[in-house]
Amino acid sequence: MIKALPALRSRNYRLFFAGQGISLTGSWMTQLATIWLVYNLTQSPLMLGVVGFTSQILNFVFGPFGGVFVDRFSRHRTLICTQILAMIQSLLLAVLALTGVIQVWHIIVLSLFQGLINAVDAPARQAFVPELVEKREDLASAIAINSTMFNGARLIGPAIGGLLIASFGPAYCFLIDGLSYIAVIFALLAMRIRPIKIPKSKVNPLQSIKEGFVYAFSFAPIRSILLLSALVSLFGMQYTVLVPIFAEEILKGSAETLGFLMAASGVGALFGGVYLATRQKVVGIGKLIAFSPTILGIGLIAFSFSRFLPFSLATMLFVGLGTILQVVSSNTFLQTIVDDDKRGRVMSLFTMSFLGTIPFGNLLGGVLATHIGAPNTLVIDGIVCILGSIYFTTQLPNLRELVRTVYEEKGILVRS
Repeated sequence: MIKALPALRSRNYRLFFAGQGISLTGSWMTQLATIWLVYNLTQSPLMLGVVGFTSQILNFVFGPFGGVFVDRFSRHRTLICTQILAMIQSLLLAVLALTGVIQVWHIIVLSLFQGLINAVDAPARQAFVPELVEKREDLASAIAINSTMFNGARLIGPAIGGLLIASFGPAYCFLIDGLSYIAVIFALLAMRIRPIKIPKSKVNPLQSIKEGFVYAFSFAPIRSILLLSALVSLFGMQYTVLVPIFAEEILKGSAETLGFLMAASGVGALFGGVYLATRQKVVGIGKLIAFSPTILGIGLIAFSFSRFLPFSLATMLFVGLGTILQVVSSNTFLQTIVDDDKRGRVMSLFTMSFLGTIPFGNLLGGVLATHIGAPNTLVIDGIVCILGSIYFTTQLPNLRELVRTVYEEKGILVRS
């Protein structure tokens, strides 16, 4: 297994893998429980969009500052702090739900708090990965394993969450999530991290943010990846807040149905993650980035027309597959070519482009679903993803030539 997944040769990465695997399962349970609870409290597609918006908007607003922070301070210590704060947030949700006093505004406030945590946690987590692997050539494997772990949790978490909600209510999902953070905190504390000398910067944080933007957007391949990721997130991820409508109203199911639908997307994503984790080279990854939004778009359109649960589950496989191929391929590409001293800022921009645009997509999806229905909304989303994929494909030959020079400088390609 270690030969097939070379990143697991590194002790620190194995600890990270184990802790995150447990914690992420709890996180997916909380996500499922939150959207189910909101829809049952309000019966409003718009409120699903509003809560989805609040959960990520601060990630978008403060993401660039999070990137600057990550480039200036220990990523290891930063992650310990963010995991403790995230644990507190989940346990507060659990207490409110267990005591029966929880209201939508409680969920909104705590979602805002989680978004603020994520503004630092997400770039720190991604920039920390290169510090965990002992050999640089194992980096692509580590990034892909991260996504496989994320989507293994995405498979297990909603399935368990759906059963828990149906049997005991959503409060126990929040409680288990809160307790699961203990695993990742212990894993982080057990790591032996080599001290990295971080040069003290006298540059104004706003100037640092500007430098990161200029660095990223002046290089066409990075700029194109960020813009495509933003498009896919804005439209392609709206399904995550609209799925309860399909589960309850269109497919006439329950919380278990919602859990199975989310788990099905996790299965598709897991297949994609396993493929990427065993992929030996980063060369040729542009084709995956270009084609994956088409897979996602086709899956969304097919899901929107389905009124038969087995077919809906099958279409969600493609939704999960297309999503993970796009996100992880883009992440791997960026981690491979960026300069180390700008890694945190570039990954914060990637976080903004992917996670940061989701709240606007959630809000847009909630508004559209209120006026034209959830199925028609997903049809539009699927078409936009396919068009974005086609446009990126037309730009690929020019982008490939620009990347070739960087690959040669970093020794990924041998000069011919």
